[in-house]
Amino acid sequence: MSVSPLDPDALRSRVRPRPSRRVRPRARRLGLGPAGTEEVDVAALEARLRATVRGEVRFDAELRGAYAHDSSNYRQPPMGVVLPRDADDVVATLAACREHHAPVLPRGCGTSLAGQGCNVAVVLDTSRHMREIVGVDLERRLATVQPGVIRDQLATHTEPVHRLTFFPDTSTHAYATFGGMIGNNSCGAHSVVAGRTSDNVHELEVVLYDGTRLRVGHTGEDELEAIIAGGGRRGEIYSALRDLRDRHAEGIRRTYPDIPRRVSGYNLDDLLPENGFHVARALVGSQGTLVTVVEATVELVHSPPARSMLVCGYPDVFIAADHVPEILECGPLALEGLDEILVDDMRRLHMHAPALSLLPQGEGWLMAEFGGRTVEESDARARDCMARLAGGHAPVAMRLFNRPGEMIQLWGVRESGGGATTFVPGEREHWEGWDDAAVSPAHLGSYLRRFRALMDRYGYRAAVYGHFGDGCVHCRIDFDLLSAGGLDRYRAFLEEASDLVLEYGGSLSGEHGDGQARAELLPKMFGDELVGAFGEFKAIWDPESRMNPHKVVDPYPIVSNLRLGASYNPPEPRTQLAYPEDGGSFAHATLRCVGAGNCRDTSSGTMCPSYMVTLEEHHTTRGRARLLYEMLEGEVITDGFRSAAVHDALDLCLGCKGCKSECPVSVDMAAYKAEFLARHFRGRLRPRAAYTMGLIMLHARIASRAPRLTNLVAHAPGLAGLVKRAAGISPQRRLPSVAEEPFQAWFARRRGVGPSGEPVVLFVDTFGNFLAPAALRAAVEVLEAAGRRVVVPSAGLCCGRPLYDYGMLPTARRLLRRLVDVLRPHIRDGTPVVGVEPSCVAALRDELVRTLPRDRDARRLSMQTLTLAEFLDRDAAEWEMPQLRRRAIVHGHCHHEAVMGMEAERRVYQRLGLDFDLLDSGCCGMAGAFGFEREHYDVSVRIGERRLLPAVRDAAPDTLVVADGYSCQTQIAQLTGRSGLHTAQVVKMALDETGIR
Repeated sequence: MSVSPLDPDALRSRVRPRPSRRVRPRARRLGLGPAGTEEVDVAALEARLRATVRGEVRFDAELRGAYAHDSSNYRQPPMGVVLPRDADDVVATLAACREHHAPVLPRGCGTSLAGQGCNVAVVLDTSRHMREIVGVDLERRLATVQPGVIRDQLATHTEPVHRLTFFPDTSTHAYATFGGMIGNNSCGAHSVVAGRTSDNVHELEVVLYDGTRLRVGHTGEDELEAIIAGGGRRGEIYSALRDLRDRHAEGIRRTYPDIPRRVSGYNLDDLLPENGFHVARALVGSQGTLVTVVEATVELVHSPPARSMLVCGYPDVFIAADHVPEILECGPLALEGLDEILVDDMRRLHMHAPALSLLPQGEGWLMAEFGGRTVEESDARARDCMARLAGGHAPVAMRLFNRPGEMIQLWGVRESGGGATTFVPGEREHWEGWDDAAVSPAHLGSYLRRFRALMDRYGYRAAVYGHFGDGCVHCRIDFDLLSAGGLDRYRAFLEEASDLVLEYGGSLSGEHGDGQARAELLPKMFGDELVGAFGEFKAIWDPESRMNPHKVVDPYPIVSNLRLGASYNPPEPRTQLAYPEDGGSFAHATLRCVGAGNCRDTSSGTMCPSYMVTLEEHHTTRGRARLLYEMLEGEVITDGFRSAAVHDALDLCLGCKGCKSECPVSVDMAAYKAEFLARHFRGRLRPRAAYTMGLIMLHARIASRAPRLTNLVAHAPGLAGLVKRAAGISPQRRLPSVAEEPFQAWFARRRGVGPSGEPVVLFVDTFGNFLAPAALRAAVEVLEAAGRRVVVPSAGLCCGRPLYDYGMLPTARRLLRRLVDVLRPHIRDGTPVVGVEPSCVAALRDELVRTLPRDRDARRLSMQTLTLAEFLDRDAAEWEMPQLRRRAIVHGHCHHEAVMGMEAERRVYQRLGLDFDLLDSGCCGMAGAFGFEREHYDVSVRIGERRLLPAVRDAAPDTLVVADGYSCQTQIAQLTGRSGLHTAQVVKMALDETGIR
């Protein structure tokens, strides 16, 4: 496998090619190429690490594939991955690597956009274990954290009570680690008032490749002299830094741009006397090329408790940018901008519709946040700004927001810009590559006009948005990265784009760093003298050039190591499911992940439940997507769909579909997992659970013929254990009981009882029919009370949803074809089909059309299928719903939230008069059969215990627990003793209490 693939046609005479380097998954030796001619004995290195490091040491294909990418255009599989438990493990890792001359790459959450987060090295990932907030000094406003601490983790610890926070808040603030933010010198929306990460770092404790461990920070001249006089490795470093500073001080003062957002290059300006010879801040933004951070002391600032947001609409984004200085004079906490292309793209993708409706009239927008001690105070500051703007060059329109929910929605529009502009229907893919240049805010409007003209000349299209208050512009551009000519054109564009930003006295990078994407251009910005100084600076800390080599200093050529490139030609496997959003290509589906890392958020949402409890990269949606990509590439993972590594990574995927709705580019790992398993087990036996729980529709029907005998066997001591062992079910689980009377039999007994109104087909799912018919019975009474005639097909139908979890797709296809055949008359009559089991409704809305993409009746059925709440909200909106003055907590089934959403449920509960909270409870952990399986029981419980189960236990005894999903109800009942109710049962309860029929 080529770890530095170079295309001679693409590079031509622009760059000097470096020798190709190859590493096999279990290669004994690895040549290091230009940094040295040594070879690394990978097997010996791995053995040494395992002997000396207490954390996980993983050199297998599974981890190497997951860590081969960051969020950039680049790909470099590492030698292996180490997950250190503490600073001593970091020291031990560096010692082993030093012994074997192996490069090292410290890594945070892996969202680097310039290629600095991947390399042929040993990856040191501190994000799993080193997550401790060591201490907070409120008086000095300082916090000391380990590098794996997440930015929002600290904010949650200090802000609610003490109103202190670490203000740099990159859009990945919910999962960005301090180690990564320090490595990248991250900024974020509030850098207008707080500056970059480097401006907020007080001290760092670092370990050098040679094993030296230092605590560094501000250094007065007297202290500097004392350190140098003290000798040793510390004295040697500080002496060399002082000499470097003295020789290049004038060049630094003359060359470094005086703008808010300069992230390019090393922070040599922080070594100047006027900046306090601040060694810690000089190391910030070095992207893992100098040292490994094992502890950081950062500065906290006051966070105004009240916020208001002023959104101004302008005729276009250029005029909006012209008015940035005017709004800055009003003292906002943040000032963001976005253009009409971004908004149009989001509308085409059906993203953030409620938030987009809040935007005032215009084709370019500025979002200014103001703070205060009270909402009245923050509003007053915003209104003062509005009055100031109301002159002759006023915005087209202005809107003021102070409701937290609305402001969160608007921030969501801005923060999801990267995902929203990557895969736009009908357009080429948009990529990073020139996405964070910065100029003075005073020149932003002029710069943007010329930048748009430059893109037009190259035939490129991109939305522009970003931190306009700091003059930093983000964009993803539809570069052609797949052909030699396209790469030539891309490289030529970079030359002109860099010339343009430097003409304005700007920085090549205003946030994401140089890495590989821009480091080759640094001589244009800083000149040969200072670029030489960067090399000296690196040599002081890392004389062997083993820390993340060829990033920033002596960089890889920009168009090498690309994830795509002119040689990208993956196989296109025939698929069982359709992928219309990817042009029918499974290979393109594996490219969909852009590495944004939202799946690493453990604080809210559903995605990704297994990662939330394991904190393992290969259990993120991103990690799994990367492994599927590597599987098709065939270099790190060589056994294709038979790969045990890919299977192991997908094994803990619950198929929750959280990624389908929460991932900014809608990666659908549940579908990819089903596709993989279908091929993985082709011609082979599946696990026992696939034949027991995957075929539940058959077993439940058989069991219903002798329900008492079945329940006796399932719950009798001794016998139950044998059944569970044979079925692959965890011994801790209670087997579900079979209903004495199936729902269809109950309905047949009462046929003709209901009204003769408009018909509605009630879809009878396997669980509701044979195991828990109460929700279906309640649904009949509710629909009839709403004046509808309920139709229940006599044939036994199943959507086949459990089969997808095991990749049994041909069987699922047969079931769906039969289902469509039986329902065809109702489908063509346009009769609504109502389901009570969310996973079945989601299957008819999603899997059905993926499985039968050419069947028009299947597509019609998909559009006619509704949840009960959707039907009551849409088709029975005129029905005067009975009132239920009760308190309730509501847990949304994962598929329900991902495919249908919960808005209809909200409105129905409001019509009921229910006092309810819709929990941000994530996945319950049961996920159909997943939580029943012996090998998944512990993970299932840990997922449920994160949020849902404690919330249920904490609820008052008279509080209703509403959970529409059968699996969710089962998890709640088995682990809390509480019973979950379906929405149908809640509405029936209201009918019973009021006597309305």
